[in-house]
Amino acid sequence: MNRFDRITAILIQLQAKRVVSGPALAERFGVSLRTIYRDLRTLELAGVPLYGEPGVGYSLAEGYRLPPVLFTREEATALLTAEKLAARLTDAPTVRLSGAAMDKLRAVLRRTDRDYLETLTPHIQVLGPVGQPGYLNIYQQLVTAVAAQQVVHLRYQGAETDQPTARAVEPIGLYLSRQWHVVAYCRLRQAFRNFRLDRIQQLEISTEIFAARPETLQQYWAAEAARRGRKKVVLRFQPAAAPPALVQHLHDTKRQYGWIQEEPLPNGGLEMTLLIGSLPYLATWLLPYAGAITVLEPPALREHLRELAQHAYNFFCTTE
Repeated sequence: MNRFDRITAILIQLQAKRVVSGPALAERFGVSLRTIYRDLRTLELAGVPLYGEPGVGYSLAEGYRLPPVLFTREEATALLTAEKLAARLTDAPTVRLSGAAMDKLRAVLRRTDRDYLETLTPHIQVLGPVGQPGYLNIYQQLVTAVAAQQVVHLRYQGAETDQPTARAVEPIGLYLSRQWHVVAYCRLRQAFRNFRLDRIQQLEISTEIFAARPETLQQYWAAEAARRGRKKVVLRFQPAAAPPALVQHLHDTKRQYGWIQEEPLPNGGLEMTLLIGSLPYLATWLLPYAGAITVLEPPALREHLRELAQHAYNFFCTTE
């Protein structure tokens, strides 16, 4: 990035955030703190009203704005990708909002860039899970509740219960894994819980405002990892003993099951090490690899696989 582009980008950061620190700008643009201070001085000399507070950062005078800077073609393409992701992986209100934002973006693009996006649009597709539920149009409601710190009332069908339960929760964040989840303090359980959006049967945002909590999603995940603990699993995998498609599937999905490393063996196999919180969960993934996988440790995983295999045999192979 040349100096002019960097100074323009610094100005955009100042307009986008209430306060921006010098070290944060230096890290973002990969330059020294002295260079950032020189760039900020250049903005001041150009008439940009900057306010600096030692130990805090820099901000613009209230009300100061420049006309929006044109998006580059690459930035517009990145936002097109985001629109495609929103259309497949969120709910209908979010899809409408994303589409409206993209219409505003297209309105300020150069004609050539607008034509470029129109040509590119059908060539980018996001394929989500079959039968994507749409999350009952609750994703955007939960985003609003997180931002406004509003208590949410749920009718929730847990995986371990036959009947749904009523929950009053204080949501602190959402994340997408294989499904969308909301992490919230559950007043019924008196603890933080993780709720899958596709299991929420009914949702109502109340007018009650809950007190801000210091917990973050990162803290929740760290606490869950410490609570559950992780078991070390060592496997020996022979790719030649499995169909190529199944071998590819293992490599495509192994990180979802705690894979951390693997070592090639002289006979063409692999010794794989994983850290996993649930051995039954891992066993369901490994069962199709019968004949290609040897469990070196722990013995309990072999027992889970044996039980699954016996259940499958009893169901499919015994005669009535």
